[in-house]
Amino acid sequence: MKKTLLIICIVFLSIMFILFWNLKQVQAVNREVQRFNSQYEFYNREGICGIDITTVINKAYDNNEKFGVKKDESGYYIPDNENSINIYVKLKNTGKTYKMENIKQANLESFVTFFGEVEFKCDKIEYHKNGKISVMTFESLEN
Repeated sequence: MKKTLLIICIVFLSIMFILFWNLKQVQAVNREVQRFNSQYEFYNREGICGIDITTVINKAYDNNEKFGVKKDESGYYIPDNENSINIYVKLKNTGKTYKMENIKQANLESFVTFFGEVEFKCDKIEYHKNGKISVMTFESLEN
């Protein structure tokens, strides 16, 4: 009887330990995702200027390079299901949407010269299945 009770207690404690460990792992992953997203969600608002857009583009480039996100033959980052970030900028005056790679290739300094003081808003934000931000689209508020 004592052996059976002892075995049941050991099994119960083992299960509790495993559940506690898994909970801690999930919480750590969630904290990491929140920390990661907070770098970008700061810009998920109206009234940011073009200079801020260049900051977000640089952050996305750094992120994609850090995680080894592959590029296609045109030099555009290929979205993956975990770590890639793509930034799009819609300009009302042209009616076009530009990928971050186009803006970076055209020179961020030129973008700042022409759009540094223009106000933008984050129009759309998308997330990977793991909860990390995957796409941010900004739209100019001025023509």
